[in-house]
Amino acid sequence: MASKHPDPDLARTAAFGLGLAAVGRPGYINLGRGEDLPADRTVEAMRSRAHEVLDAAYAAGIRYFDAARSYGRAEEFLAEWLRLHPDIDDVSVGSKWGYTYTADWRVDAPVHEVKDHSIAVFTRQIAETRALLGDRLNLYQIHSLTPESPALTDQGLHRRLAALAAQGVRIGVSTSGPQQADAIRAALRITIGGSRLFESVQATYNLLETSAGPALAEAHEAGWTVIIKEALANGRLTDAHLAEQDQDDSVASEIAAKAGVGVDALALAAVAAEPWVDIVLSGAATAAQLESNVAAAQVRLETDQREQLATLVMPAQEYWTQRSRMAWT
Repeated sequence: MASKHPDPDLARTAAFGLGLAAVGRPGYINLGRGEDLPADRTVEAMRSRAHEVLDAAYAAGIRYFDAARSYGRAEEFLAEWLRLHPDIDDVSVGSKWGYTYTADWRVDAPVHEVKDHSIAVFTRQIAETRALLGDRLNLYQIHSLTPESPALTDQGLHRRLAALAAQGVRIGVSTSGPQQADAIRAALRITIGGSRLFESVQATYNLLETSAGPALAEAHEAGWTVIIKEALANGRLTDAHLAEQDQDDSVASEIAAKAGVGVDALALAAVAAEPWVDIVLSGAATAAQLESNVAAAQVRLETDQREQLATLVMPAQEYWTQRSRMAWT
């Protein structure tokens, strides 16, 4: 069945997008940030880095950019970049609400973000997002929806989301955790006036964590746009990390070497090859990383290689437990 994109703008985007989680704030859980970012992570330094990566992404053909209210100043940096390039009118912008950034630009903050899916937070955050991105906002997603989230049952919130959709902004969800599939299927069942409320999903899916795959395929079949985040498992699927773990002879390293690309490009290509995936996000923190990531577009995996890569899959609970232990740096 041919893909049904709910948003013509998203339908025109390339297979790869850029997520701004790593360049919108000084601290994040990606591995290797000490080497990726300027030693002095001031607002100005991070703004400059974000614009540099956005420039590289646009030059590489990327036309979808992803931010969130909790990504520090990511929306601000993106909005500034768009104003600096008034001739750019062929990109789509997505953002997310539901987490509030609380780190006050500190890497060592005890709490970096606070989750709240209430109507009050939605009302505040959509106003904040609109103030920065205005009518450049194409997609607004609930950030990290889980099966126990009140956003699944709050009909007052659903009406407000539907009102935003009536203004031309597509409504979606992002998911995290070992029960992503349950959250996706619950969101698929929500309707307003006989029509599905949500039209896209952004989920974690990679060579280590594939548990959401069947639910994402169902979402795609239902006409949702499927966006993949954390395809590199927060830096675990990179040459640098595998080398640190003395895993240079791993399956991923061997297949990547045969393809003449880095493990990062291989991991992104493997995700992009899934027939139900529409957009795969790069989370690059440097222009060099972005260049390495987009080499994925040239990788074509054979059936036997995909079977070998499938041996890397971990139990979902184990994957998310390991992720929860990663430090903000």
